[in-house]
Amino acid sequence: MVNLKKQGWKRITLTSVITILLLAILFFLFNNKNESESNQVHKETTKFPEPIAAWKFDEGSGAITQEQQSKQKNQIYYVFNHAKQKPSSDPLWRKGVSGPALLFDGYSTWISSDAPKFHIPKGSLTLEAWVAPRAYEWGQDGKLSSIVSYHNRPIHQGFHLGMFRHGSWSFQMGNGNEWFEVWADKQHKLPKNEWSHIVAVFDQQKNEVVIYRNGEIAGRKEVPPNTSMVPADHELRIGKNNEPAKISEVFDASMFNGLIDEVKIYDRPLQQHEITQIFNNQKEQGLADPKPELAWDRSRYEGDRHRPQYHFTSPEHWMNEPHAPLYFNGQYHLFYQFNPAGPYWGGIHWGHAVSDDLVHWRDLPIALAPEEGAVDPDGSWSGSAVVDDVGIPTLFFTAGNDSMSPNQMTGLARSTFMKDKNNDLVQWEKLSEPVTVQENGIQTEKGKVWYGQFRDPFVFKSGDKWVQLVSSGIKKGEEPIGGTALVYTSEDLVNWKYEHPLMIGDVKKSPKTGHVWELPVLLPIGKNNEGEEKHVFLINPWFNGPSEHAVKHVWYWIGTWDSNNYQFIPDHEEPRLLDVGEHFTGPSGMIDEKGRAVVFSITQDNRTEENRYKAGWAHNAGLPIVLSLRENNRLGVQPIPELKKLRETKLFTLEEPATIESVNEQIKDIKGDMLEIEVELEQKEAEKAGIFLRRSPNGEEETMLYYDFLEQTLNVNREKSSLAHDVGKGIQGGKVKLDDNVLRLHIYLDHSMIESYANNIKSLTTRVYPTREDALGLKLFSEGNIEVKKLNIWKMGSAFTNQ
Repeated sequence: MVNLKKQGWKRITLTSVITILLLAILFFLFNNKNESESNQVHKETTKFPEPIAAWKFDEGSGAITQEQQSKQKNQIYYVFNHAKQKPSSDPLWRKGVSGPALLFDGYSTWISSDAPKFHIPKGSLTLEAWVAPRAYEWGQDGKLSSIVSYHNRPIHQGFHLGMFRHGSWSFQMGNGNEWFEVWADKQHKLPKNEWSHIVAVFDQQKNEVVIYRNGEIAGRKEVPPNTSMVPADHELRIGKNNEPAKISEVFDASMFNGLIDEVKIYDRPLQQHEITQIFNNQKEQGLADPKPELAWDRSRYEGDRHRPQYHFTSPEHWMNEPHAPLYFNGQYHLFYQFNPAGPYWGGIHWGHAVSDDLVHWRDLPIALAPEEGAVDPDGSWSGSAVVDDVGIPTLFFTAGNDSMSPNQMTGLARSTFMKDKNNDLVQWEKLSEPVTVQENGIQTEKGKVWYGQFRDPFVFKSGDKWVQLVSSGIKKGEEPIGGTALVYTSEDLVNWKYEHPLMIGDVKKSPKTGHVWELPVLLPIGKNNEGEEKHVFLINPWFNGPSEHAVKHVWYWIGTWDSNNYQFIPDHEEPRLLDVGEHFTGPSGMIDEKGRAVVFSITQDNRTEENRYKAGWAHNAGLPIVLSLRENNRLGVQPIPELKKLRETKLFTLEEPATIESVNEQIKDIKGDMLEIEVELEQKEAEKAGIFLRRSPNGEEETMLYYDFLEQTLNVNREKSSLAHDVGKGIQGGKVKLDDNVLRLHIYLDHSMIESYANNIKSLTTRVYPTREDALGLKLFSEGNIEVKKLNIWKMGSAFTNQ
């Protein structure tokens, strides 16, 4: 029998439970919504204290930025505000964390502000900034690369926020008697190419200084009770140290390189939750990737009358020798010694560019940089590149480590392209240990290997082994005997065995070849008439002290490579000059996919440091050349034929042989500073013949390139090349014996660059810096009777138009 009373109770109970559950869900949703709205309102209405000083960098143009509280207009110092060698241009404004930001170039950009106008407190304070470093300084004199500098450290005044080696950073302050430093822990270093929100808090009540990165505590230091910060007797600077280290009389170090945005000073200590909220608020609004904003920018130099356009240059700042050329997967890679801090030597990295044709180049990110804990904390210096036995591109570099003696050794880095599938080879992994370290006390038949001179590894495959040549010298006691290249062999590129010197120079007999042979290069150049394979051995002389011959020449020997004994047997004792000018140095080379011996070089600019500062760049590469073996065991020297791709317009062709007077009349209206010229001059009775380049209408400025048929020399006369007094001039040249009485000159004119090749057997490279804007003309000349057999002139295009 059914109990209706009990069944009804069950129905009522079930209904009640469902009702209660529904009410609970609605209550939860309502409360959660109110709590969310309340939190949002709280977030939107949270008021942070007003800063006593703030630089928001919202101008986005011009050379003035306004401090928001005092309204003072602060000068942005920048090398091209009032440019000397190009049209003036604004400082480098970029996209920041909130509106525009300022890109500090590492050597000329900084801001000066009158600190007393915003009443910096002696007690508690907070300093805040957003920064994205592009490169780290080496750390000259142990000084910070300043983000905000308001200090006089010798007398313990003011405060200082800055970055140091390898991304370490610090906040420092003085109380008039002591100097306090708090450093970020290693896990809170400032990474390159990323935004970091950094905050320094001096809390007088808590007797501590705390620094933060991205809302987290990065470092902490206790200070004595009742500590006060004593204001400094200096201006406040952003981007430059009040007391910078000196690179020279011209260049200051201790400057920030990268983006700075939203700099603020508060007169109270911000708490961690406030600092975290500032960071999170900006993060939620979005932090744009700063990498595009930090990219090196060739457009900075638009309109520079002296900067080459179809010769390879670093995108900015300093470069010296291009090196480690490599052909891989259809592309040519070129690396070069690069200082991202400015147009001076120091803090050397490996710059990197890639090309499809050896002519047009595309800039890539820095390949190798000095790293803490790696083999090269103090410099990634010159080397070479190979593709290893399993097809991995591999770099050999001179690893600089000043904590070791000697401080030079060979490091190895391998491409990660197999993992990242990037044919541009932008990522490299270094081995943690050097692969070659110089031994002390190595004896040779002529003396002892110079301990401490050990650099510029050049690696190639010979038979079933790898061979490494390393730059060094030989000494007898303290007396230098001559340069050498030390030979090492390996089966795996990692474990190397010392063999012997390749050959040893004689600095007494050939003083121009120097005490140490830098940048040794050994390349096959073809077979002679007897079918013997010949090699060319190139060296760059280094001198232990001042020398009139320094940084001017490359010397070579032609000979035979003995692959069984790893010996080079020269065919001639006397060294030969590759280029008869005084600017062709720093050789590097490769055998390309066509089997050609292709050589790169650095063309020294020979400018004063002041002129480099004003220009913002230093040096450039010479054009790639092909070396070959000619008749009579002579070296063939030719520019690569791919340079024809740079021709834009043919300006002139000589239809038939003519006199110089006739040709000069025909070319009188041709002007240019980016030209290619082919000219053939047949000697009749002339003693000298050649061409004036970069000539002003009346010859006030002109450079004379000529051949002396009596002396058999190719020469350049730069006595009138410039009206300026602080540029190199004089007459340079050297022996070039022609096979007949026809001079065949192939000339490349690229702003300050002049490269000329005579009869494909010798080159002359020089630099000229005309001051007149109309110094663009050409004119042939001769002393005596000459016939112009051929003349072609092209206007050339830029090597970087494809970027």
